[in-house]
Amino acid sequence: MAGRKETISDEEILSIFIENSDPFLTTSELADELDFTLTGIRKRLYDLDEEGYLSFKKAGNSPVWWITDEGKEFIESERD
Repeated sequence: MAGRKETISDEEILSIFIENSDPFLTTSELADELDFTLTGIRKRLYDLDEEGYLSFKKAGNSPVWWITDEGKEFIESERD
């Protein structure tokens, strides 16, 4: 698929949360920001939730996501 990244690192995904002024983001916002499919980013977000780097809450039919303290620590360790 032209223009779409084949892979996105955990650091790239988590960095969106660090750099964004909103305290939480939707799956669609993240897919748009990263130029990735909804299905692809959704799986990655749930994986990051299982690892403890993100948390989510259902808001209507869609989850909203935020970075956890563990996610912030991971980003800091990757940037050092």
